[in-house]
Amino acid sequence: MIAARRREREYFSTTHEYKHLAPRMGSEHLAKMLSKHLETIIKSKIPGIQSLISKTVAELEAELSRLGKPISADAGGKLYTIMEICRLFDGTYKEHLDGVRPGGDKIYNVFDNQLPAALKRLQFDKQLSMENIRKLITEADGYQPHLIAPEQGYRRLIESSVITIRGPAEAAVDAVHAILKDLVHKSVNETPELKQYPALRVEVTNAASDSLERMREESKKATLKLVDMECSYLTVDFFRKLPQDVEKGGNPSHSIFDRYNDSYLRRIGTTVLAYVNMVCASLRNSIPKSIVYCQVREAKRSFLDHFYTDLGKLETKQLSSLLNEDPAIMERRSALAKRLELYRSAQAEIDSVAWAK
Repeated sequence: MIAARRREREYFSTTHEYKHLAPRMGSEHLAKMLSKHLETIIKSKIPGIQSLISKTVAELEAELSRLGKPISADAGGKLYTIMEICRLFDGTYKEHLDGVRPGGDKIYNVFDNQLPAALKRLQFDKQLSMENIRKLITEADGYQPHLIAPEQGYRRLIESSVITIRGPAEAAVDAVHAILKDLVHKSVNETPELKQYPALRVEVTNAASDSLERMREESKKATLKLVDMECSYLTVDFFRKLPQDVEKGGNPSHSIFDRYNDSYLRRIGTTVLAYVNMVCASLRNSIPKSIVYCQVREAKRSFLDHFYTDLGKLETKQLSSLLNEDPAIMERRSALAKRLELYRSAQAEIDSVAWAK
């Protein structure tokens, strides 16, 4: 080839017809011209190739992100992965309660609408009907009628009326519990990492539900105690401030049994209703405080504490069972990682050519 190219150059340089064109003749010159032409074409295609590779790299990275990170082999790594996923879930749940995400506003609706409406539906007028007042007053007197005021009758009327508030109080606790439980399912669905591990998703959901159940029981106890407290101790100042009109309590000169007349009993009913309404107004504010303290606050503060404690007792095999990823997903992740590595390498090579002087 060397000898052939030498003779080719000699031919074009010594032949009269080609002598003036000798520098631009021959296979060597043709090879240089074709190389330059090819280089020009390649350079014109580089931006499109770069764009295609960048797009493919972004798509591969997005799919890898959707599939999640690979599972660590050691127990510490597995525990760390589970804890991180749980923290992401817990953070999403708190965002729902704090208003960053929708859902927490429904709790306020329970306090602002449902509870007051339930308290208004309590039929104190039936509890304080003339027949019921007469019945409780006379029963409270026993065999010896009261002399001045039927105190035991008052107490029984108040207690029998206030105790009915337990129903709306308990319903408010259950309504908030239902909202908190619904937010658990929303938060699970909004945590992509939990979709990667079905077994962990089930365990976290169960742990959260168990935790909410414990909080509901504590809240119910505390809230119903508020109602029981109102039944156990009456505000004496309320009655001391009532106007002491002889005619409103009956004329002392009349027979003691005349005090069971309708006017007298109606006065008792009015007084008891005023006191019960005062208690309702107080509980309307204190019941939400109890529920928030025992349920909402605890859900934000120690939602998965019991689950974290149980996690620390698990062995490597048990931790692995929580991260039982689908083998097909693992294979897909591995294949995508290899493709991504190749595309990034190609991207670096092309970039180096594109920026070369």
